[in-house]
Amino acid sequence: MQEHGNQSQPPVTVLVVDDDPAVRNSLKFALELEGFAVRLYADGQALLDDAHLPARGCLIVDQVMPGMSGLDMVQTLRRRGVLIPAVLITSGESRRLHHRAAAEGIIVVEKPFFGDGLIEAIRHLLAQIS
Repeated sequence: MQEHGNQSQPPVTVLVVDDDPAVRNSLKFALELEGFAVRLYADGQALLDDAHLPARGCLIVDQVMPGMSGLDMVQTLRRRGVLIPAVLITSGESRRLHHRAAAEGIIVVEKPFFGDGLIEAIRHLLAQIS
């Protein structure tokens, strides 16, 4: 028997990977205002080293970071069986990058962010897996 009422699901966790602390913190603030739980990572390796990634959530990954690109980091996660949907953020989108990301099912959003484009991309990805 299913109960109805004021039960609410825990917030979806958004994992933000960006080497710029100002970007990480501003994304955290904006995403928390939208009701998401947020975890921050300074680079791809920090996320890859996290043994406790959520089963349900979304990634926001900067493309240009030291060590490995955002797309390479997501591909590494996919090879490990981690299938969390991802949004790749970049300030210099190229057609080649867009095609590579699309082949992996990754949405590309260009910086600087205008309007609700990033939030809409996250909600779109989450709706696909619900």
